[in-house]
Amino acid sequence: MLKIVALDHIVLRTAQLPQMIDFYTRVLGCTLERETEPSLGLTQLRAGNALIDLVTVDSELGRVGGGAPTATENNLDHFCLQLEPLAPEQLSAWLSGQGVAVSEFEQRYGAEGFGSSIYISDPDGNRVELRCRLAPA
Repeated sequence: MLKIVALDHIVLRTAQLPQMIDFYTRVLGCTLERETEPSLGLTQLRAGNALIDLVTVDSELGRVGGGAPTATENNLDHFCLQLEPLAPEQLSAWLSGQGVAVSEFEQRYGAEGFGSSIYISDPDGNRVELRCRLAPA
């Protein structure tokens, strides 16, 4: 039923924001797209048609993920998949029918701007954000 269109974004937790921005912009060619206030702790870099979100571990968003990334602590918060246009009710019903717990839909910023998305978890507990593309006008 679902058809993945693209990877929308990944979220990396970091204790080294300036070094991460330098690496992804200077070394890999990403561009700085958006920064939130420091207390929220979100910096978004454009990577082609997707985003790489950097979240500082000591910020509001970063503290949700636990300690700073190490060889044994995760630095990936979640990844987001863009889906073909689908009504939120249909997506929720499909996932629930598959035994998947679904969060509430919320407006979030992604690679194509603000849009409605939900979170689910895979069998290993990895958070996956699902965002349906808007139907063409």
